[in-house]
Amino acid sequence: MDDATAPDPKIRLGTRNSPLAMAQAHETRARLCAAHGWDENEVELVPVVASGDKVLDRPLSEIGGKALWTKELDVWLREGRIDVAVHSAKDVETERPEEFLFAATLPRADRRDSLVGAESIAAIPQGAIVGTSAPRRAAQLLNLRPDCRVVTFRGNVATRLGKLEAGEADVTFLAAAGLDRLGLSDVGTPLQRDGWIPAAAQGVIALETLAGNDDARRALAAIDDAPTRAELEAERALLARLGGTCHSPVAALCEYEGGELSMRAALFSPDGRERVEGKARFTVGEHGAVDDLADDLLARATPGITPHFRQGHGR
Repeated sequence: MDDATAPDPKIRLGTRNSPLAMAQAHETRARLCAAHGWDENEVELVPVVASGDKVLDRPLSEIGGKALWTKELDVWLREGRIDVAVHSAKDVETERPEEFLFAATLPRADRRDSLVGAESIAAIPQGAIVGTSAPRRAAQLLNLRPDCRVVTFRGNVATRLGKLEAGEADVTFLAAAGLDRLGLSDVGTPLQRDGWIPAAAQGVIALETLAGNDDARRALAAIDDAPTRAELEAERALLARLGGTCHSPVAALCEYEGGELSMRAALFSPDGRERVEGKARFTVGEHGAVDDLADDLLARATPGITPHFRQGHGR
């Protein structure tokens, strides 16, 4: 079908134009078309260059935080240039404008980190240079391997793999889900969750729209995955209660099983020397238990950890 005879799109998906973000948008389009019987041409992909993709030589926390991944898409949603923003959920700020909502979450992919350049944390060479810009990855690595040195690594997957190949670091971390979505599942070694806690919301594609866009909300409801939504909402509730930001070294893992959720979370000092960890089990939507876990972690936090979190607002 040529452009002259192509139907008007039923829905427009806004996305960052990085290869991974585009892969996530293609997955979203495929799920929408399968759910509604639409032709692929009826779901338009609208790419944008995000601010976070433009500045790659400094940590995200120094140049504006997670908002650099979302601000262009936020403007386009408000202006009606797109109907839905396709997000990697871990890149979305904890506090969002009231006019936006996550109308759907796709089934969660592999939530683990993959280690590239070594078979395990223990196998990383003594005194190795580790490339990462994530405070969580840096602190958790230094907690386990204080002999290592961390250098800033930013950019898309290909850019970071290129920096590793060029010898700018000995090892790096990448999200296993991102590697899988790019057809690079053979790159790196996924780190088992009992020894290495991933980021909150890792592996989740979240679809955001205007709260008042009823057509988009109805279309997206057909592809919403309830267990993933329950995990995501609990993990984001934890970050909100902790006051976690892109500066905060926090790891969290929530897993759904039979109507219940189990959560494990850890806070670190940036240098990895201090760590506090806790667990909780609760039913879906019982975020009082999440608040209790966050409060307990903050109560036990050491002086090296506390300044990097702020107590959330009351229940």
